[in-house]
Amino acid sequence: MPDLIDSEAMNLGVSPLMGLEAPVVDANASLGYLLVKAVKRSVDIVLAGTLLLLLFPLLISLAVVIRLDSRGPLFFRCDRVGFRGRPLRMLKLRKMRSDAAGLPLTTASDERFTRIGHFLAKYKFDELPQLWHVLIGEMSIIGPRPETREFVERHTAAFDGAILRVRPGIVGLSQIAFANESAILEPTDPMRHYVDRILPQKVALDSMYARNLSLRQDMRICFWGVVTVLLRRPVAVNRQTGRMNLRNRRVDQASALRRAS
Repeated sequence: MPDLIDSEAMNLGVSPLMGLEAPVVDANASLGYLLVKAVKRSVDIVLAGTLLLLLFPLLISLAVVIRLDSRGPLFFRCDRVGFRGRPLRMLKLRKMRSDAAGLPLTTASDERFTRIGHFLAKYKFDELPQLWHVLIGEMSIIGPRPETREFVERHTAAFDGAILRVRPGIVGLSQIAFANESAILEPTDPMRHYVDRILPQKVALDSMYARNLSLRQDMRICFWGVVTVLLRRPVAVNRQTGRMNLRNRRVDQASALRRAS
């Protein structure tokens, strides 16, 4: 088994998590809020178990292709901050060369991708093993995408105050809003662009999600997640309300022209 799982912390230079102090849970949390969390957890168990069974042939097929495409393990683990600040060693299908090193961010032209890696990243198939994390209670189907300790420590108040009080998810508001993140990152300095421009917007969206947890919101995120990831349609997320709708392509093209001029 040692050749099946690699570690992003080793390959991409991410410092291993030492663990964060769990945030204090509000003792006055409403019964409705607790009920939503209980129903959400039940749905997670049923969906994750069902999807793992249904997608098992696909996972086997992807594993075979990864093996044939390049040398290295089938999976790798990346260190993230999980529910209530607990360390989360998130499992993914390997989409990069086994000797890849560098920043924990990927751009559209990232040369570290394997041939099959571009396909896995485009359709988020590399995230499928995280259904196991959902099944055992470390993650949720819908929720804020887990971040590295470095990024969490830049926005401690938001993470401790709201984001870390809900389980991190496979699909969330920030992931839908920035589905094309690798293409919009500034290639000359992607880390600075992410930290200064993108991360604060993600934190705001994830805080809004955590503070307004509801099953209706989860259903909307699930629907629009399918639209943007599988159907490849750009989705706009309102930064104040969290409402989602298809992007106006004419507006996007005009914005691109303004940036280019």
